[in-house]
Amino acid sequence: MTKMQRDYRKLVRFAAVSFDFLPCALTCKTYFARIVKSKKGLREKGADMNYIVFDLEWNQCPYGKERENRRLPFEILEIGAVKLDENKTIVDSFQEIIKPAVYKKLHFRTREILDLDGAALNHGLPFPKAVKKFLDWCGEEVKFCTWGTADLVELQRNLKYYKLLYLLKGPIFFYDIQKLFGLVYEGEKTARSLEYAIDFLEEGKEGQFHRALNDAYYTAEIFRKLPKTFVEEHSSIDCYQNPKSRSEEIHMVYPGYYKYISREFPTKEEAMKDREVIKTKCFLCGETARKKVRWFSVNPKSHMCLALCPKHGYFKGKIRLKKTDEGRYYVIKTLKQTDEQEAALIREKKEQLRKKRRMKRHQEKQEKNCTF
Repeated sequence: MTKMQRDYRKLVRFAAVSFDFLPCALTCKTYFARIVKSKKGLREKGADMNYIVFDLEWNQCPYGKERENRRLPFEILEIGAVKLDENKTIVDSFQEIIKPAVYKKLHFRTREILDLDGAALNHGLPFPKAVKKFLDWCGEEVKFCTWGTADLVELQRNLKYYKLLYLLKGPIFFYDIQKLFGLVYEGEKTARSLEYAIDFLEEGKEGQFHRALNDAYYTAEIFRKLPKTFVEEHSSIDCYQNPKSRSEEIHMVYPGYYKYISREFPTKEEAMKDREVIKTKCFLCGETARKKVRWFSVNPKSHMCLALCPKHGYFKGKIRLKKTDEGRYYVIKTLKQTDEQEAALIREKKEQLRKKRRMKRHQEKQEKNCTF
């Protein structure tokens, strides 16, 4: 029996045990401030820090998108989680099946991948009770870990639907194990499946995939193999609950690049006029990096620029415009160090887009003239 198989059997026994925990008041807004104060990450005096690796399974409207509830396109059916201490030792687990209230019939894709029948779902807890139980179990001082970014988004969307979003404050800093796996083992961000990663690392497969607790456990096993310092340097930010004011805006420096997340704006145009949004400052020395190629639109949702710091060379700027559920906009801006070769490609890209748009305007003008 492999170590992974022994740990899995312990985990199954953990899941059958009930524990009482203090109410959870999760907030990750102060995460960056704490990192600045201590390289050890999220930690307060007297508090034990734990990693919460969790996975969700959900259903969607079985009758197609035209009949879905726009406020809840995906309804959570199962929560599975593994708790690890600071040494990445598994100390507890959590599993809860949720009784559906919005989509009581399973979508055919859900039936194909999720081994849960109607009887099991009907005996599940209502979502409000299940999620409060989960957050109480998490504890106060935690770092969330997920495979990809979707689970945190859907957790918050379900909380919002039931008017419980206050239970989980955002923006949330977390570890995207899918992204970290790609960076560590393949040298770039990838979107590999969980099963691919388990096979790649030659881990045993004890439980079936697409059950929340099993997937949380597999994700935890991958997480345990990742270098701790590298993980801490490459945290992710979930912005479903994006900053609402200038004081809440996020400025993060990662190895090789800087990330800024803005407050909300009424329109895309107003966002692109804001001085902080379009500013290019060298995150290594704090000096202004002068724009060599001003911000230009790559498509309706993203812009690019090229800036130069006298001390640290070229920086590639990228702005992504994000739309909230309420129809407002916020910006995610990154500045990354780059070289002469990529700088030339950015200049070339802008020129190609300029020619393409000029040609399109010319064609539209000709077509308009032909109609008269």
